[in-house]
Amino acid sequence: MNRRLTILATAAALAASAASAHAQLGRQMGLVEPNVATDSAMKTVPHVTEAIATTLKDARPILGPVPLDSILAARGLSKAQRTEAYAKMFVHVDVNRGTDAELSLIPGVDAAKLKAIKAGRPWANFATFHAALAKASNAGEADRIEQYLFIPIDLNTWTSDIMDTFASIGVGTRQWKREFEEYRPWTSMEQFQREIGKYLRQKPGELKRLERYVIINK
Repeated sequence: MNRRLTILATAAALAASAASAHAQLGRQMGLVEPNVATDSAMKTVPHVTEAIATTLKDARPILGPVPLDSILAARGLSKAQRTEAYAKMFVHVDVNRGTDAELSLIPGVDAAKLKAIKAGRPWANFATFHAALAKASNAGEADRIEQYLFIPIDLNTWTSDIMDTFASIGVGTRQWKREFEEYRPWTSMEQFQREIGKYLRQKPGELKRLERYVIINK
């Protein structure tokens, strides 16, 4: 019986490791993304009133945690209240290109954790990220921090598994899978803006939001 449990545990660990290797949006733990959140999801966020939820929806797209922080501060939420809100709601940060200001808004990211995050750049996958952050803190804390982060999508090498991890935030959709693949090989961000911009002429802000999640490695 013990041997069987050991085999099952090993298999589960290997499956989790494989999933983490593919995932480029950190494994989520119920984090609400304000750019795509429903009204019912917004209601679960501490200190986010109906009026604040409306303000957030009107501000879409919110291009990072710093603009989000500014909006909530302008609506009268204290720093402590905003931190409590970020335990449940956040705009994800690029783990490889995120600024100190962005990363420091993640609840619990102190100077030591910020240093550990930046020390491993560029992170290729969340399996290695998790191992490094677990050493700097513990496995549970590494799990918690991972959900706030993403590794940018390389437009020329992404796979369906990678794009699927972004589906919940409106980036890894069927449409963007199709369009991102159609224009390969990508040579510049100007090309991305031109070709993807065709589909977003009425939503230029959404183009800027998509840009946050992609890179072109030639």
